[in-house]
Amino acid sequence: MEISYGKFYSGSLGRDMEYKVYGTRGKPVLIIPCQCGRFYEFEDLGMLKVYAPYIHSGRIQVFTVDSPDGESLFAKGDPRARTERYEAWINYAVREAVPHFSDINMRANGWRIRFMVCGLSLGALHAANLFFRFPEQFDALMCLSGIYSMEYIFGDYHDDITYNNSPQQFIAGMPADHPYIAQYNARRIVLCVGRGAWENETLESTLYFARVLKEKGIEAWADIWGVDSRHDWDWWSAQASYFLPRLLDY
Repeated sequence: MEISYGKFYSGSLGRDMEYKVYGTRGKPVLIIPCQCGRFYEFEDLGMLKVYAPYIHSGRIQVFTVDSPDGESLFAKGDPRARTERYEAWINYAVREAVPHFSDINMRANGWRIRFMVCGLSLGALHAANLFFRFPEQFDALMCLSGIYSMEYIFGDYHDDITYNNSPQQFIAGMPADHPYIAQYNARRIVLCVGRGAWENETLESTLYFARVLKEKGIEAWADIWGVDSRHDWDWWSAQASYFLPRLLDY
């Protein structure tokens, strides 16, 4: 398997952003790490072995990036400054990283392909924000053990950025005739969570968000695993192994 490291300067964030690329061709897949995670945890913590057969066969090309959490959601200080920094990461992801990765992917495939975006734990929130806010760039979403509202992080603090990055809220507030709804239904959405250890908040949020999507007529596969399914890497590997071929074979 070909693995390459890269970095480029992000004007949105005002610093270099590192990444890794796995494979040379196929559908592009953007991986968002866990809370405060780095671009290399996909490989270091064992998830690569789940994706490896699809990378080897040329069905997917994986791009991994850094989490925004340490300098935004879980930074110290003024909450508005933290939400603004988070929005800067969103701008980096959709206006800089995805176009950069798309250029790499297009050189291999010969044409542009929409991305699948995947996130684990808090990374599922970031993945969902990218997918639901920018459906023109993404056509598949896999969220494992996620939360879908900034309220879990900021509590009673609310502003326009927390609203726009809380899918539970902004999808609930979306008009029934919004053109994005048809786009969502032409795409693939997987939300998975367990009922086991350390999944209380993620289970609550996933069930709530699944209801919001259903009420809006948005088709999503919300799969609730059993009480043995923990908020941990071994279960995320099992879940990704289960859903990945089904998303790719859609």
